Amino acid sequence: MTAVAHEVRPWRQAALITAAAVALFVVVRELPTGTNLSHMDFRVQGGNVIEFCDPANPQFLPVVAVRSPVTLTVAAPSPRAGTDVAATLVLTTFSGKPIAPEDLQVVQTKRIHLLIADPSLDDYQHVHPEPGSRAGEWAFHFHPRFGGTYRIFADFTPVATNRGLYSEAEMQVAGEPSPVLAGTQRPSWEATEGPYRFTLGASALPIRAGVPATLRLGVTRLGGGAVPLEPVMDAFAHLVAFDDRRSGFAHIHPDQRDVSQKPDSTHPSFTFRVMIPSPGRYVIWSEVKLGGRETFAPFWFDVAP
Repeated sequence: MTAVAHEVRPWRQAALITAAAVALFVVVRELPTGTNLSHMDFRVQGGNVIEFCDPANPQFLPVVAVRSPVTLTVAAPSPRAGTDVAATLVLTTFSGKPIAPEDLQVVQTKRIHLLIADPSLDDYQHVHPEPGSRAGEWAFHFHPRFGGTYRIFADFTPVATNRGLYSEAEMQVAGEPSPVLAGTQRPSWEATEGPYRFTLGASALPIRAGVPATLRLGVTRLGGGAVPLEPVMDAFAHLVAFDDRRSGFAHIHPDQRDVSQKPDSTHPSFTFRVMIPSPGRYVIWSEVKLGGRETFAPFWFDVAP
């Protein structure tokens, strides 16, 4: 009897350990997270649905061509070019549940990033809506430079999924459109904004579709001197890429993510990694904060097959 008991005991211990682990898992799953939404609220049956995205591996996202599990609508009273526009967006799951502040993680210091571009891609703005008076409502302001159909991409991470998701909507803005047609700008890896010169270089040219690329952004002051870079959204620089049809975007963060390590004071530079799946004409807008002011610079380039 004793020998048999010794033989059974390890199996009994293993069973108890397994049962305890299962119980702990169930308890943890039932702990409140602050959100009433589950992972399944962000799943849509059928094909052609946008996938959850890993921010550690940024790539171009064809948001317009695929279905998002999140519905985004935007409204504003009589938006017009050259004026400040107060707008409200409503964010809901595919089944109609409102997405409130507690349902979204804070990523890069904000719960929602709105990437807004006019048809020419000559006007790009990055804004962050604030919670409205009702669940699912978010308020934001922007200042469109031109008339036309602005496309608004939303970048956010639900608490329930811990993965980035995206959606898009359009807003018609009254006024004169940009005289420049999207994609007709000459390719350029340099831009000047105020007293600063921006350069964007690639580790290998041409950039090829489906091949990971490393980009380097540099900023210098015209005539020399210090570049007063400050952190913006937990980094010293950001890049956002669009194709000339505004079918999607890539929101790219630098490899240098530790803002306690200040960059070179006169020749700061940052590296980024991205993969663009299709050939064509693209624009990348850089965003930095210089002397307390957020500054944007565009770079037009071609992606080869």
